[in-house]
Amino acid sequence: MSAQMEQLIAQFENFQAKVRQAETRFAEVGDMQERIAQVETTATSPSGEVTVVAGAAGTVTDIRLTAGAMHLEAGQLSSLLMSTLRKAVAGAVQQQAGIVDDAFGDTFGVNTSEQVRQAQEEAFGTAEEEPASQAQQQQPSRPARRPAPRDDDDYFDDGGSFLRRS
Repeated sequence: MSAQMEQLIAQFENFQAKVRQAETRFAEVGDMQERIAQVETTATSPSGEVTVVAGAAGTVTDIRLTAGAMHLEAGQLSSLLMSTLRKAVAGAVQQQAGIVDDAFGDTFGVNTSEQVRQAQEEAFGTAEEEPASQAQQQQPSRPARRPAPRDDDDYFDDGGSFLRRS
């Protein structure tokens, strides 16, 4: 066999090995989805009046208030709710990013956890080294931003259609 033919065979075998590796990685997607669905982070305010539980994608699944929370002024309670909510959501999103990193970070050379941390730092002015669920310091509250109003035609921008074929 010629050296050129041997080189082509070696390249093809290398390609096949990468395809097998990719197939293995993508087979792990189901496991990753299950782990993400089970994400749950609980954050409690420093004095314990407010507890917030956040799940996958930062979805808030529970808010608990103690009797002491009812004695706070409205502004204090609102601020406490928002800061505790941010901690719970940030922790859940960081957990989810860690799961994605475990599954695909080395394959694609992406550090999702670090990107999430940087985005949270920019958005909330936090620079926490530990997951937000473990942080016990109250973050300064900022007014919540309202989402931009949706255009009536936005429904059609997602590629969906209201027409269905039978």
